[in-house]
Amino acid sequence: MASQGKVAFITGANKGLGLETARGLGKLGIAVVIGSRDEANGRSAADKLKGEGIEKVEAVQFDMTKIADYARIANYLEEHYGKLDILVNNAGVMLDDGEFGNPNGFNTTSTVTQDVLHKTFETNFFAVVALTQTLLPLIKKAPAGRIVNLSSILGSLALHADPKSPIYSTKAFAYDASKTALNAFTVHLAQELRDTKIKVNSAHPGWVKTDMGGSAAPMELSEGGKTSVMLATLPDDGPTGGYSHVGETLPW
Repeated sequence: MASQGKVAFITGANKGLGLETARGLGKLGIAVVIGSRDEANGRSAADKLKGEGIEKVEAVQFDMTKIADYARIANYLEEHYGKLDILVNNAGVMLDDGEFGNPNGFNTTSTVTQDVLHKTFETNFFAVVALTQTLLPLIKKAPAGRIVNLSSILGSLALHADPKSPIYSTKAFAYDASKTALNAFTVHLAQELRDTKIKVNSAHPGWVKTDMGGSAAPMELSEGGKTSVMLATLPDDGPTGGYSHVGETLPW
């Protein structure tokens, strides 16, 4: 997908996977709008990318948990760009009490609180649906819109049910279920938009050394944005309604 004149909005992009995605898209010449709960942190991230030679980058204050921010960012993008080519729903939380990398695994299903369940779904699922619905009219104004939902391999029911899978012993119930629900949103929205040039896909970034992934993760942060960038820049004949990691399809 040609990058000239394109604009991307990435939620939770002042650090971690979001920042790596912003870096990857910025290097392709795509104008990047970084969404950050803390405006100062967002500006710092944008300045960092500018220092690396990425010119088309800016930061806006945006909080996934505040519904008023949705209309505000839509109005901002409409006023400054008139469209939105790429939406990367990157912001997310993992609130389960479990230690990733524990060789004995963990399972929070019988202990997770209602508060953790609600807060996890509010950010990882309900907010993503609401934001995407709000921004969809702008995405429809782009020649070939791309929507990337940051999922996880931990959202795969097929792998969770398989005793031989690498994630079988790791079950952060609130987080996992929220990503499974997010995958359902990807499939349903992709089907609704099947006759348009908009593509909707779920991305598994890999187990990456981030605040969420922890130091035990095998992948370096620099690798974490590759799948999102790939799905955000798919050609016209690329897939939609998929679930993948750097081009490799994952089982639902």
